[in-house]
Amino acid sequence: MIEQTLITTEEKVRGTHVETDSEFDDRNIKCVDCGENFIWTAGEQVFFHDKGLKNEPKRCKGCKQAKNERLAAIAAAQSSGVRQRIEVSVQCAQCGQQTTVPFYPSQGRPVYCRACFLAARADGNAAPA
Repeated sequence: MIEQTLITTEEKVRGTHVETDSEFDDRNIKCVDCGENFIWTAGEQVFFHDKGLKNEPKRCKGCKQAKNERLAAIAAAQSSGVRQRIEVSVQCAQCGQQTTVPFYPSQGRPVYCRACFLAARADGNAAPA
């Protein structure tokens, strides 16, 4: 019994001990950016728990990487003092046409192509309905 405890403690010190706790099961989560489901594995959940992270992930790995790259590009532009023009490819919320915009769209807010935006402005609306 003492020998088992020593081995377990030694494994924990070396970082080779992995708890197989039934409280962590693979979970499906919907990505807030692309809307696709992704799996948050039990291993990832254990990592979050061990690091004291309270919130579950909101983005799939691809969208998380894209977000980190956007943030890095913004930080690099700000630190260099150079104003860089960005172009982000999006789909118009009204007509569905693929277009580009000079900003990073906010989560949950619609983005319109130039024609739909100008048509709504001409009608006196702030944005298309």
